[in-house]
Amino acid sequence: MLVTLTLNGARLSEDVRPDMTLFDFCRAHGYKSVKCACETSNCGLCTVLLDGEPVLSCSVLMARADGHDVTTLEGMGPERELLSQCLAEEGAEQCGFCAPGLEMAVLAMDAAHAGTDDETIRRYLSGNLCRCSGYASQMRAIRRFLARHKNGGELPPRDVPADPTTQGGEKHEQVARPVAKKDSGALLAGKPVYTADLAPEGALVVKLVRSRHANALVTDIDKSRALEVPGVVAVFGPDDVPHHRFTLAGQSFLEPSPYDTVILDRHVRYVGDEVAMVVAESEAAAAAGVRAVKVTYEQLPAVLDVEEALDNEVVVHDEDDWKHGSDTTGDAARNLVAHGETVHGDLDAAFAASDVVIERTYRTQATQQAMMETFRSFAYTDAFGRLTVVSSTQVPFHIRRQVATALGLPKHQVRVIKPRVGGGFGAKQSGCNEAYAALAALKTGRPCICSYTREETMSCSNTRHEMVMKVRVGARRDGTIEAIDLYALSNAGAYGYHGTTTVTLVGGKTLPIYNHAAASRFAYDVVYTNTTPGGAYRGYGATQGCFAVESAINELADELGMDPCELRLKNLVKPGETLWQLGQEHLNSCRLDECLERAMDMVGWKGRPLSEDLGARVRGIGVALTMQGSGISHLDIANVDIRLEDDGFYVLSIGATDVGTGADTILAQMAAEALGCDVDRIVTKGVDTDTSPFDTGAYASSGTYITGGAVLRAAEDLISKIRAQAAHVWGVEAGDVEFDGECVRCGENEMTVAALANQMIGFGLQPGMLEGHGSNTQPTSPPPYMAGIAEVEVDKATGKVEVTDYAAVVDCGTVINPALARVQAEGGISQGIGMALTEDVVRDERGGLRTSNFMTYKVPTRMDVPEMRVEFMPSFEPTGPFGAKSIGEVVINTPSPAVMSAVAHATGRYVRSLPITPSKVLLGE
Repeated sequence: MLVTLTLNGARLSEDVRPDMTLFDFCRAHGYKSVKCACETSNCGLCTVLLDGEPVLSCSVLMARADGHDVTTLEGMGPERELLSQCLAEEGAEQCGFCAPGLEMAVLAMDAAHAGTDDETIRRYLSGNLCRCSGYASQMRAIRRFLARHKNGGELPPRDVPADPTTQGGEKHEQVARPVAKKDSGALLAGKPVYTADLAPEGALVVKLVRSRHANALVTDIDKSRALEVPGVVAVFGPDDVPHHRFTLAGQSFLEPSPYDTVILDRHVRYVGDEVAMVVAESEAAAAAGVRAVKVTYEQLPAVLDVEEALDNEVVVHDEDDWKHGSDTTGDAARNLVAHGETVHGDLDAAFAASDVVIERTYRTQATQQAMMETFRSFAYTDAFGRLTVVSSTQVPFHIRRQVATALGLPKHQVRVIKPRVGGGFGAKQSGCNEAYAALAALKTGRPCICSYTREETMSCSNTRHEMVMKVRVGARRDGTIEAIDLYALSNAGAYGYHGTTTVTLVGGKTLPIYNHAAASRFAYDVVYTNTTPGGAYRGYGATQGCFAVESAINELADELGMDPCELRLKNLVKPGETLWQLGQEHLNSCRLDECLERAMDMVGWKGRPLSEDLGARVRGIGVALTMQGSGISHLDIANVDIRLEDDGFYVLSIGATDVGTGADTILAQMAAEALGCDVDRIVTKGVDTDTSPFDTGAYASSGTYITGGAVLRAAEDLISKIRAQAAHVWGVEAGDVEFDGECVRCGENEMTVAALANQMIGFGLQPGMLEGHGSNTQPTSPPPYMAGIAEVEVDKATGKVEVTDYAAVVDCGTVINPALARVQAEGGISQGIGMALTEDVVRDERGGLRTSNFMTYKVPTRMDVPEMRVEFMPSFEPTGPFGAKSIGEVVINTPSPAVMSAVAHATGRYVRSLPITPSKVLLGE
């Protein structure tokens, strides 16, 4: 079919397939700003202008575009740069994957509705999803952009919040201040920086044949018809690939998760499990090949209910070569992945001393991380026969180990490169399709790409672990908490990825908040079922534990007739204590009581009723507290190299993974502060396992604390070498040389750092570039803390719950970059509200997923969440860089228990199983 159109000002006439979409056409012509996150026209990422009107290009066939004018982000004018500036200064782009689609919609709105109000903005942009930002920062940026119409066309100054960033009010030059992310320019311009954007032209496409059954044996795979499909290059089944047990959990070796996975297995254990792989010349040929593969199954009984799995006659993993990781408490024959118990004090005596004892059961659902960029990787072999894997991952060094183990290769034969990552939230702490792309590249000798659809990403990767938690709390009549007994049953799903470790945070990151209790116990079991595997998700198990423990504390307050905030203030942990349920770590820094008191002030808590009748609706307020960690103590490792280059700039080489959080920028800020230079003189180098120093990766909130500490040590090492080199030049002692960031001097001798750097690569016997190295691991994991207060309004007729306000105060130590920290908090709160109210992984009676796209799985839009109010209450953590702790995960935990309590205060009904749906609110559970 011949079409003629204008694309970004260029007149084109081409013969295209009748079923080709405008999305595919734009990407085929190199306009990589046009993205897809859904395949169901629900995400807004593919927005382009058709004759000046915004359209979803994935839904526009080329016949409709014929004769029209099409504009992508690459073709927009100077207004785009102003909008980009506003978004970047707020940190609103985060991972950046959704940013081009949002920009196109905003620019179209600006042209049609300049000077519009907030409600119109939200409605106009309601179809543009963002999983990172929580939307509040985007709204601030958009308001500022639109305000230029009343400011003579100039952007008004950014309104910078005045909340503190250091505990003592110390001033810094480069840290504790907002700095735009170093990659913001590229992300907001829609540059080709993500995995699929970088794949070689002509790369073969890998697609997977997947099981239709929750538990079955594959008795036969007929490839013949698939191999006859034009464009299909190869079809591989279980007998054609290496069979080495490994785990997809991205964890330090020896991984705690069991080795229960192979590339392709004749025993499939959930609907969506991989059966075979098809390699083809094109996406269409690969999809046709998948449909043509005929698989014969022997269907087996399945266990789908987590409460029926332990010691069930259906054994999910009965293979002979299943083996433990470093956690050896599991028993596959019992469907037991892990078991554990920690006890502090005399539990029986503490409950006997209690005047009031409550016992409750809480359930948290499996939820999707739902990052906008789905799982994507490509692989190729280089001139030396080594395998290179380019992957959208949080854990490149762990991916190297996984691929090597799965394929039976020595690790030196595998290289992993991480480009920009379009969000992860823990999902990409597990491996996914890297081994398939790698195997196909080795088998065919050609570059191969494997990109999951949204349905595959939701159905066939990993989710938050579903849990059932039983809580018993004992207290005296005056509110003194005497005992807490917590048990968690966790659903690992079909494979044990992160199952052994996620569950430990259920108690380890909740019970220490009430550290004064005379006794506490935390016990758990993790079990296999024939459902989608669990995995890592922001908050790990602390999110589930927070819902259970904080909900129980709220119910205890109601039982005692006490204010839930006053009950907490009476029992909170303080600095200097030993955290009995957190490995007996010593607590150096904590301002949780002040976080709570400030949050109370923000909402006018004192003197305010817990519920108010508004006529057709009723309003309620609820509170919750949480803590997390900063890396994994005694385990996480970061290494950093900083090299002084000619003209005096620095190259910061890290193995840490920026997944949109701004880690590359925050670490550069720390390096600049330590080296006494501007952050613009620091070039942050992306992760390549061949050239980057080892780092465990982006998880467990380790970036700021663990890698930041390594940055400071590398800077110290480099400064000592700079002083030593200057001393050598001048013939003096290194201890006599001063370094101020710009110059080195000793007496009358003085030289700029740039001059010294240039001299070192000049003529003569020179040392070349100076480089400092730093390594960091810590014996403790300092907890950040957060207090959250939710205000909800419940419709009396329908039971619909709307969160109308959310106030949060965070203690994350020194706030290295307040703009990025605020967006982290807002994004986490939005995800937490989604978990509380709308998000749920729902399966049918056969184990198939009913919520496999953004039409059925309801992530919050900007119409569903309020503009959260976030403030900081910085403490000073003596073991952290510049006193910093983490912030990435702690921010997601409080919404579900705070909203649950607010709904209970509004309606009198305690909804103890998430999500809190209208039917549960109206009818009870």
